[in-house]
Amino acid sequence: MTITIVGLGPGDPTMLTRCAWDTLSNANEIYVRTARHPTLEGLPPSVTVKSFDAIYEQTINFAEVYAQVADEVLRLGEAGDVIYCVPGHPLVGESTVTDILRRAKEQGLATEVIAGLSFVEPALTALQLDALDGLQIADALDIAARHHPTLDPDRPALLAQVYNRAVASDVKLTLLNQYAPDHEVALLNAVGTTYEQVIWLPLAEIDRRDDLAHLTTLYVPALPAIGGFSAFQETIAHLRAPEGCPWDREQTHQSLRKYLLEETYEVLEALDADDPEALCEELGDLLLQIVLHAQIAVDNEEFRMPEVIAHIDAKLKRRHPHVFGEVIVNDSEDVKRNWQTIKQEEAIENGKAEKRQSALDGVPRGLPALAEAEAIGGKAAHANFDWRSIDGVIDKVAEEIHELQSVENETEREDELGDVLFSIANLARWLKIDPETALRSATAKFSRRFREVERQAREHNRALGELSDAELDGLWIAAKRTSR
Repeated sequence: MTITIVGLGPGDPTMLTRCAWDTLSNANEIYVRTARHPTLEGLPPSVTVKSFDAIYEQTINFAEVYAQVADEVLRLGEAGDVIYCVPGHPLVGESTVTDILRRAKEQGLATEVIAGLSFVEPALTALQLDALDGLQIADALDIAARHHPTLDPDRPALLAQVYNRAVASDVKLTLLNQYAPDHEVALLNAVGTTYEQVIWLPLAEIDRRDDLAHLTTLYVPALPAIGGFSAFQETIAHLRAPEGCPWDREQTHQSLRKYLLEETYEVLEALDADDPEALCEELGDLLLQIVLHAQIAVDNEEFRMPEVIAHIDAKLKRRHPHVFGEVIVNDSEDVKRNWQTIKQEEAIENGKAEKRQSALDGVPRGLPALAEAEAIGGKAAHANFDWRSIDGVIDKVAEEIHELQSVENETEREDELGDVLFSIANLARWLKIDPETALRSATAKFSRRFREVERQAREHNRALGELSDAELDGLWIAAKRTSR
């Protein structure tokens, strides 16, 4: 007793393999996953074709359809020899086949797979494409179910089973997370048959057509410029290679420290300026530092980029059980509480909890002073050491300012000023305002107004030192008016 699985090819009966044709033409009865396949019209009339299309009509979920088809083929295989036919190649996008092969092996049933041309070969012909030029093959249904495509944008891709507008719409939304709306793609209809069509159009328009069907495939060419993470890693690895750049090869984790800090602040500057173009460029510069550190780690046999990504990916999923698990949250405050609880559990599991002697442990030492003050205040608040209301915080700020005004000793004055700044950082935390961002914004605002004062003074051929207090006040008020 043998289950023979035959690939029917892309749709043209002349594209059946010789082995497949011999098997089918000598058969009295065959079973097909679906009768909606043009190849069946070219079979000898002596072959009785039985399909599982009725299961499609009775079941909405495709996973259940394929499971039921596999069940039925295995039942037939237990009773005697059976020929089961599927579109294309049996092992290209055919979950019923992989299920049957796995379960048949477990049950001790013999199987034979007879190859057929898949949708890929006629698609290559239609597009005049070399598959070895990095071609990726994916299931459109898998892409449609994701939020970001599992595709390298520097390599072309074929997405099978774009069989209706709903699937095309979901695929489009996923691809738009990586490709521009005007990225030129191609819809391939019924390739390998006399009805073959290749339609080029912008990605944004793929779900606006009425001719999508079960033999529709989407071709997504590579991006015109390097845009994939792997290609960027290759660039960095090349720079660090023996034939690469002497400066890059000399760098260490410590030598790059200042550049990491500089690039981080340049990203913050772009954010403060609300400049998307600058932000795009600065994020690239920051990414360079991250990938360069990872490559140095590879060269030093410390770790590799997949470990970096695996670690942060697992952490994000672990700390978002309300997204990737069964936990229910009502608002962002629930999320924060869960986050802290999970962090504490992780610390216990990793043995870090025993090393921490204080609720304040865990604040990075390299933070700017104002950010560190806010973080320390937040840690204390999580340990229930905080004011009952914001009124107490405001009173504390006033108290510290009064104490600063009352001291005359320079050392004490510095100490009291520090207390004022720390109380301001706590006030920012209560107001849910990032003190670093607020201060940078205020500094930038002052700089704009001061430059305007300088400009106005130059117009009158006056130096700032020559102006009276009243004149300076007048220029400052004018500068404020201009900035508004």
